[in-house]
Amino acid sequence: MFPDIQTNFWDATLAVPTIIIVTQILKITFKLNKAWVPTLANIIGYSVSIFISHRHDLAAGIFMGFFYGAAAIGTYASIKTALRAYRTPKQEQE
Repeated sequence: MFPDIQTNFWDATLAVPTIIIVTQILKITFKLNKAWVPTLANIIGYSVSIFISHRHDLAAGIFMGFFYGAAAIGTYASIKTALRAYRTPKQEQE
């Protein structure tokens, strides 16, 4: 009933950073509205998962594609928040 999903090296170390890099390149190249970047990340995550990582199992590709996109969005947001906090003077944080 549920797809047999096996994670591997690609899942953890290549797919998510690749999605982050591609979305940022597309955002800069095509002057996309920042509100569309998470949707673009999910579309790229689905594409990578369905056509590359899990090409022989559509259910697993769809399932993992959601997580690739969501992980890329969350990773980018956390890095951006951490950098903003680091750059903000201590007086403004309190």
